[in-house]
Amino acid sequence: MNYELQKPIVGFTCGDLNGIGIELIIKALSDPRIVDICTPVVFASNKSINFYRKGLPDINFSYHSTKELNKLSHKQVNVFNCWDEEVAIVPGQLNELGGKYALISLEQATLALKDKQIHALVTAPIHKKNIQSDTFKHSGHTPYLKEMFGVNDILMFMVADNMRVGLVTEHVPVSEISKHITKDAILSKLKMMHSSLLKDFGIEKPKIAVLGLNPHAGDEGLIGNEEETVIKYAIKDAKYHMMVFGPYSADAFFARGLHEKFDGVLAMYHDQGLIPFKSLAYGEGVNFTAGIEGIRTSPDHGTAFDIAGKDRADASSFLAATFEAVDIYRRRNGYADARRNPLKKISARFIANSVDERLEETEA
Repeated sequence: MNYELQKPIVGFTCGDLNGIGIELIIKALSDPRIVDICTPVVFASNKSINFYRKGLPDINFSYHSTKELNKLSHKQVNVFNCWDEEVAIVPGQLNELGGKYALISLEQATLALKDKQIHALVTAPIHKKNIQSDTFKHSGHTPYLKEMFGVNDILMFMVADNMRVGLVTEHVPVSEISKHITKDAILSKLKMMHSSLLKDFGIEKPKIAVLGLNPHAGDEGLIGNEEETVIKYAIKDAKYHMMVFGPYSADAFFARGLHEKFDGVLAMYHDQGLIPFKSLAYGEGVNFTAGIEGIRTSPDHGTAFDIAGKDRADASSFLAATFEAVDIYRRRNGYADARRNPLKKISARFIANSVDERLEETEA
């Protein structure tokens, strides 16, 4: 089935100017077929784009320059100029300027997303310490977006073709994790994951697995008791509203490939979820922010200062983040359309033809 939906406008932040962000943008958006599936808008400056373009002589990258989001070209990449001044870019160097202009890009792109001037946002990597300022006091993009969109909770949702992993806690010191593992916190994340699997991923009856906090999921209280006193009660309550199972021992869960039998997995803390995710997502993982009205994705890696400016950055994850943003936009439109008309029970999977298929059709 082929349903024509509006081509989304997708914004891209530049990330730390001295990292690999702009190089990834140039590599990912240089494929002319990209403008067949979305209208790209890079929040940076002509000068910063040209600086990195000179170091990629084998890539043909052209763009339309603008200072007004209502005057975009829908047939090529757009660069929305967030600043005009010359900035000293030093690839691979951690300095104040890299963080300053990363924040300018992020602020303007986020406002555009909130104001619905763009339909989705793909964020390039930032250096979490380097970007700190009077207006940015967060541990990363996710808590920043939580504040900007004014929501009570938010879910860091790592997604790939073979798995989707959400986190109860994100950038929290290991010594403090257990005090954040509460029944309310787990239920909140489960509700957001369930809602996202329905409307963002087109899964009609999602099955969710919950991991334990302790080794071997506590071994019935022998190795920690959070599973017995907190996690099991959260799962019991959640079962009234969704199909949720667990708690599972994290090591055996991934080692036995059980993640492929579920539509989503809820991990208790950052490394419990991200180590297996990054190991098994084959370099094409995407960080998706669930729980906000806007659509935001990013690659599953950092600024990579060690290879910045050396034409060694792999754009696979960044391209996957772009594809995912477009697909989620389509699925959301399909889900909303089906909700408005209960007689029109069209699965979002059919409405949201995968981007890969669309590119193949264009190529043919």
